Amino acid sequence: MTTSLSPARFGLRLSASVCALVASGSAFSQTTPGSVALKDVVVTASRVATPLSDVMADVSVITRTDLEQAGQSSLRDLLSQLPGVQMVANGSYRSSTSIFLRGATSSQSVVLVDGVRIGSATSGSAALDNIPLDRIERIEVLRGAASALYGPDAVGGVIQIFTRTPVDGLAFSVSAGVGTDGQDKAAASVQGRSGVLGYSFGVSRERAVGISVQNNPAMGGYNPDSDGFLSNSADAKVTAQVSREHGLSLAFLRSVSDYQFDGTPSPNPLGLTRLTSDARAKPILENVTFLWNAQWTEHWKSTLTLGKSDDRSVSEYFRQADGAFGGDSRFNTSRQQTTWQNDITLGNGKAGNDVISVVLESRRESVDSSTLFTVSQRDISSALVSYALNQPTWNALMVARNDDNSQFGSVTNWAVSGGYKLSSQWRAVASLGTSFQSPTFNQLYFPGFGNTALQPQRNRAQEVGLRYQARGLNLGAVVYQNDVRGFITPTTNVQSALAVLKGVTLSADYRTGDTSLSASFDYADPRASSTTPSQDGLRLVRIAQQVFNARVRQQWNDFSAYGEVKVSSDREDNNLAFSGRESLAGYTVLNVGADWHVNRNTKLQARVNNLTDANYMLANGYSTPGRNVFVSVTWAL
Repeated sequence: MTTSLSPARFGLRLSASVCALVASGSAFSQTTPGSVALKDVVVTASRVATPLSDVMADVSVITRTDLEQAGQSSLRDLLSQLPGVQMVANGSYRSSTSIFLRGATSSQSVVLVDGVRIGSATSGSAALDNIPLDRIERIEVLRGAASALYGPDAVGGVIQIFTRTPVDGLAFSVSAGVGTDGQDKAAASVQGRSGVLGYSFGVSRERAVGISVQNNPAMGGYNPDSDGFLSNSADAKVTAQVSREHGLSLAFLRSVSDYQFDGTPSPNPLGLTRLTSDARAKPILENVTFLWNAQWTEHWKSTLTLGKSDDRSVSEYFRQADGAFGGDSRFNTSRQQTTWQNDITLGNGKAGNDVISVVLESRRESVDSSTLFTVSQRDISSALVSYALNQPTWNALMVARNDDNSQFGSVTNWAVSGGYKLSSQWRAVASLGTSFQSPTFNQLYFPGFGNTALQPQRNRAQEVGLRYQARGLNLGAVVYQNDVRGFITPTTNVQSALAVLKGVTLSADYRTGDTSLSASFDYADPRASSTTPSQDGLRLVRIAQQVFNARVRQQWNDFSAYGEVKVSSDREDNNLAFSGRESLAGYTVLNVGADWHVNRNTKLQARVNNLTDANYMLANGYSTPGRNVFVSVTWAL
């Protein structure tokens, strides 16, 4: 079922739907993706653990419970259910994925795993599909310009992923599942704590026969065969509370994937064609993080983070007939990061007092590629100071940060945000700040495409919001605008004068008894200026102007069922000849699922994605899965 809605009809229909849900007294769940209980705290919003009710930034949290209830979903699919987040994938079940936060390009967001930045320094984006849901404890998504807190590239926001953590006692689980298009999945984990030591170990494996990545014969690499994937991952975390004041943690994550795509090598010694080539992408993510938490005095806490992240992107080509090797390419990134954060509490040390944070950070990015880059390494040294004021009716956060980039020199960013309690239920928030993004190595040095004259993109962002909280009901509205000067157009690599990313996000969730519902509506209008009249003012490609997400879940003792709906307006993309634009029709996708706790230790899950078998595209010429079913069983002790 593919639909094309005018903006006016789309907005009216969604506004009526949201109003009807709220007016009817239906509840939006605090346990669905994007929300947590008010007692929970978030770290990403300010780099300091803060109660969610006091956070001024636009933040969503995905808890371990949310991940367990997701059934068979990938990380990219789960993130795309959140407000202000859009996703585009280049076909089949696993492929190159782009995540857009508030209309910013995929390279304009920072992704952290256990506090360490991951991703490619050549493309600027992170391979999120390399991280399976089984190995994640919690996800925090910060929407909005955040370079003052997290340095270069945090134009659209920050996604922070925390891997599995130890639990008290001993916990063991295994799971297995099968689905359509040759899907199967297995995972196992063990967690526990004994004395001062805690541990968490896990492995997972996923694969699928898949579907054809491309759906248009006019595409250069089109091959109608099925393109499958195989992904294996392992993680380990060991913690030691050596004393009341000092704690240590060592975490390791490795994920290896192998997914097929349509394409031919260059150079092409075997003379492979699109029908005789077996093209395979083999991304690898390795992340190691060491943490030392020290409570030196009642008022002074410090955290030392040492991390190393490797993002390896390798493509290999074989002849289908006999498996003969036909060439390869690689774009590998290695990052080394050291962060020392000191938090000083002013007052009696209890929650609610002001906090001064001082952060020193050093990061080295190195590129190893089969393509010759003129420069293959850069260093960034950073210093940050923030002041968090916490009063009974209002709070504020002031941040200043300097980043010294070995390629582009010193840049200072700042941010100011505040929140005021209008009443016991209503709270107003606002923020203003700057961010910047250094050009990627591809944008600077890729042969035939790179432009060494490119300069960092600089932007100023502002937003205002209103929130309502009462009896479990959470309502939110945010209006934002982010002006990016010197915007680098992704497809042409030309630096324009300005791009304006503006929009509105509405969200609501509530829970009543055993029924929970959540909904969000996003209007995004990112547009870039151009010296070419026909290109001036065009909205950025692959981003829908209007997206509505909703989820409902009902519990009956040991059985629960849920439904998810996504309604998207049309989006624009480059045509196959890159000589103009094409419109990709809007669409509606419905997913349903159920959980059954057979007994204390055993749970059955079933999920049907794209129930109506909608035919739609997120990227021009690339396929999306039709109706597919996945059934799994989990045994936990």
